Amino acid sequence: MAKTNKTRYALLGVLTLRPCSGYDIKKFCDNHLNYIWSENYSHIYPVLRQMELEGLVTKITEHTEGRPVKNVYSISEKGKAELNDWLLLPIEPYSFRSELLLKIFFSGDIPLTNIIEKLEAKLDSDKQMLEYHEKIEQMLNTELRDRKETYLWRAVLSYGRHNARATITWCEETIQYLKELAEQEKL
Repeated sequence: MAKTNKTRYALLGVLTLRPCSGYDIKKFCDNHLNYIWSENYSHIYPVLRQMELEGLVTKITEHTEGRPVKNVYSISEKGKAELNDWLLLPIEPYSFRSELLLKIFFSGDIPLTNIIEKLEAKLDSDKQMLEYHEKIEQMLNTELRDRKETYLWRAVLSYGRHNARATITWCEETIQYLKELAEQEKL
């Protein structure tokens, strides 16, 4: 069975929160969904155009003097219905991809120091992600606490926090292990 392109549903989901331009959608994904979902401009704009043709979104064009024309999209009732239909479907099997793990797997001829550098960069990145999760949690406890979706956002945040902590632990263990191997190779 062919996998469904989920970009349209991610965009519809963002548009349930507020009307957005393609740029605003990308910024929202980068700032709020980056640990669970990412989108490229090269996917966003063609999908928005297609969804407009299908009547799933509407577009208004904003003209501001001295700035480029801005297309702002809103979800239509038809778009809300399609999103809700998709949300009710079972999920497709999870397909995990990691460039880091792929590179480690095939790095038999690469110096361990190079792999350690990659792991240290990942460790730093996930530590920053954990700090980001803590800031979002503060927002959920204060300015967003009255939103009806807060308990759902809290569940997604919890997943991200657990995932970051597990990755941090794995990175620390693996870096230590590889450093010990590198020391043994020097002997």
